[in-house]
Amino acid sequence: MPRTSPAPAPASTPTHCPYCALQCGMSLRTVPGGEAAGGDVVEVVERTDFPVNRGALCGKGRTAPAVLSSRVRLTEPLVRRPATGRLEPATWEEALARIAEGLARTREVYGRDAVGVFGGGGLTNEKAYALGKFARVVLSTSQIDYNGRFCMSSAAAAHQRAFGLDRGLPFPLEDIPRTGCVILVGSNLAETMPPALRYLTELKENGGRLIVVDPRRTRTAEQADLHLAPRPGTDLALALGLLHLVVAQGRTDDAFIQERTAGWDEARAAAMAHWPEHVERVTGVPVPRLRDAVRMFCDAGTGMVLTARGPEQQSKGTDTVGAWINLCLATGKAGRPLSGYGCLTGQGNGQGGREHGQKADQLPGYRKLTDPAAREHVAGVWGVDPDSLPGPGRSAYELLDALGADIKSLLLMGSNPVVSAPHASHIEERLRSLDFLAVADVVLSETAALADVVLPVTQWAEETGTTTNLEGRVLLRRRAVDPPPGVRTDLEVLHALAALLGHEKGFPVDPEEVFDELRRASAGGPADYSGISYRRIAEGDGVFWPCPEAPEGSADGSEGSAHTAEPHPGTPRLFLDRFATEDGRARFVPVAHRPAAEETDAEYPVLLTTGRVVAQYQSGAQTRRVDELNAAAPGPFVELHPRLAQRLGVAEGDRLTVVSRRGRAVAPARITDAIRSDTVFMPFHWPGEGRANTLTNPALDPTSRMPEFKVCAVRVEREAD
Repeated sequence: MPRTSPAPAPASTPTHCPYCALQCGMSLRTVPGGEAAGGDVVEVVERTDFPVNRGALCGKGRTAPAVLSSRVRLTEPLVRRPATGRLEPATWEEALARIAEGLARTREVYGRDAVGVFGGGGLTNEKAYALGKFARVVLSTSQIDYNGRFCMSSAAAAHQRAFGLDRGLPFPLEDIPRTGCVILVGSNLAETMPPALRYLTELKENGGRLIVVDPRRTRTAEQADLHLAPRPGTDLALALGLLHLVVAQGRTDDAFIQERTAGWDEARAAAMAHWPEHVERVTGVPVPRLRDAVRMFCDAGTGMVLTARGPEQQSKGTDTVGAWINLCLATGKAGRPLSGYGCLTGQGNGQGGREHGQKADQLPGYRKLTDPAAREHVAGVWGVDPDSLPGPGRSAYELLDALGADIKSLLLMGSNPVVSAPHASHIEERLRSLDFLAVADVVLSETAALADVVLPVTQWAEETGTTTNLEGRVLLRRRAVDPPPGVRTDLEVLHALAALLGHEKGFPVDPEEVFDELRRASAGGPADYSGISYRRIAEGDGVFWPCPEAPEGSADGSEGSAHTAEPHPGTPRLFLDRFATEDGRARFVPVAHRPAAEETDAEYPVLLTTGRVVAQYQSGAQTRRVDELNAAAPGPFVELHPRLAQRLGVAEGDRLTVVSRRGRAVAPARITDAIRSDTVFMPFHWPGEGRANTLTNPALDPTSRMPEFKVCAVRVEREAD
């Protein structure tokens, strides 16, 4: 009997996870699923060769293909019918015409700044670039921002002040296990970026020390050599107290301060006003633990401070991050190998999304919208008069707060502010008050459900495009599967709308063509992508920006040669020779602690802090449609300490009402001694009665315009039977 060979395995397509800023490498392949599975099935295949995650994936990454199913996502345009008030199926021609008419009518009646545009940190670089160009060239509006403002804007502002350039991490993740000590502030990597936890595990295996700063004893904090649990909203005082001790103990690196920094005297004076006993009273962290932290950090020859949303999502987030940067500079742990300050960006393309034009005050290449030279360069690429470009507009929360008043129509892509924005019930009211709302999304999110027109667009595995991960590594997501019939890309949407609004050219639908234009627009800017191409990304593991285009000339740079210089290798590590300031020196910024925008009182005696859980992501618009993830995290909860539970007469699972000055949320109690007794925690992934962002405070950082998600005053009550 002849032997039969097994069928070859289906070919797989290398790509990247659609969720967090790790942008973990994975491959996708399509296999026959049979009638029970409803047709072919998309499987995730490990990519052990990709250096960021080395094959590891969290549950969200493993189940990401579930959202590709037509059963859970949009597959046809929807238009709200005046006769019924309901969203009903429509043709693409009708839906696009309605959007063009709505935006044009608003502009004609109220002026160009009455039209708003709101983007998302999950959009590819190409889509973020095209959206910013569409707002400024086609709509001529200044009113554009994106939900990345809620992610790392405070860290970005502090990075700019101190170093002259902002990139989430100025070094690759692979450096973390090789440093001597890491201070991790306000990050729970074990749940927000599980594949990255291995870097901290390897750090400890290599003899390094880990200090975690968090008001909760999270799964990440349990890995720490030292856990500091400050009262929410006091991270700034904590950082200043540590710097005070560094100075008092003579642990500063005076040679580094003199050679590579400026402004030390003022920053030192500000820190010395925060003596240890005062900091203990403010933060609740005992003085001996403050001394332990200073000893661990200063004894290590190299060290890093990594921050996330905990210290950043505060009304003083920029100053708080600045204080941690001051600690790095004072100890000489910056601008050197295996040392420095870094921000753990949250959203999938939170880094690239703001570098190329979605942010209210920026042009592509991280250029300032107020810089005449930047305006001239970008306008030249776009083929428009620099004077035609509008100036800076409102930041994200301010834009959303202006809906229905100054802003009458809104085009929204890839965001769900009904769940994710602070004071969310208020933002929902503002969205409902609009004259016209158009949403392009993968699913019918809570925000899309309010729209006049909803457009079904492709998602990660159905389109090609680039993203920039938290290291500044520019990556290529490849199209691996065909989208359902009736679904279009965001680039096709912008192309069609631009044409309907009188701009036939300038908005190509091919992502590589858009990226090539982005490269020209970014050339010479702080975030220079001009030397990066799809081919270069595909040939390696991505390319770190800045990466300028190689100049004409020979490989040795001599003039008159017909040969082209070697391509720029990219920049995995920033600031090793000089910082990106005019004189090459880092800037100390003097800061002082101040209270949170909202303190506790007799009516609201408890602090609320919010965050994520491992099985859900952001507003949950996608992950809440995956059965496996819902089984692991089925709904919201209120985490509280046993002492607080006892005072309230609350048992595990009792329904609690949490009330702030802005609203109320209801969720079951989860009692644990892993949280401070003056604090409760709620995850923010769910709508409905458990919507945590109904409670949160929209008080804004004066520099970054970041809302104060991470601390507000509440009261907690056991719900009446």
